[in-house]
Amino acid sequence: METLTNERINELFSLLEKRYNKLKDKLETIDFAEVKKRLLNNPDKLKSLNEMDSTGGEPAVVWRGNDEYVIIDLAKESPQGRRSCCYDDEALEARKKFKPDYSALGLAEKMGIEILTEEEYRRLQEIVEFDLKTSTWVKTPDRIRKLGGAIFCDRRYDTVFTYHNGADSYYGSRAFRGKLKV
Repeated sequence: METLTNERINELFSLLEKRYNKLKDKLETIDFAEVKKRLLNNPDKLKSLNEMDSTGGEPAVVWRGNDEYVIIDLAKESPQGRRSCCYDDEALEARKKFKPDYSALGLAEKMGIEILTEEEYRRLQEIVEFDLKTSTWVKTPDRIRKLGGAIFCDRRYDTVFTYHNGADSYYGSRAFRGKLKV
């Protein structure tokens, strides 16, 4: 990951606050001074935030967890810079023809973030509607993955749906949403 300039760091903080203010009536109260301090004290997480933003995720501080703030991709549709990926590296290696460039879990790890669970995806959909035309890989239970499958979600007909596919499948409209804990 690249070294960030002070200008880019300030831009990221401004974007985080702007995105929060747009939805603040639906979100928990966030202490941005604390978020900023935590990010500045952990340059790797700051770089991960930059990766989330530069791949089209439109990250925002959404909620507070166990002594941490959780930053999640809030792009209206799945992040453009992370589409056309299979679920994990095992599925990527298993593909013999027409391999995608990366897997969701592999790229998330490289970016220093985690993909959302189905529960987190549904919780986020209560705050803002997204994936009306795209879909998002979510953390797949081991029992499904061991059988070759993976799950993804989207929103259609004012309802959040969870589906399955082979973990090696990929589509131009499917990506993953990430979360970063600070």
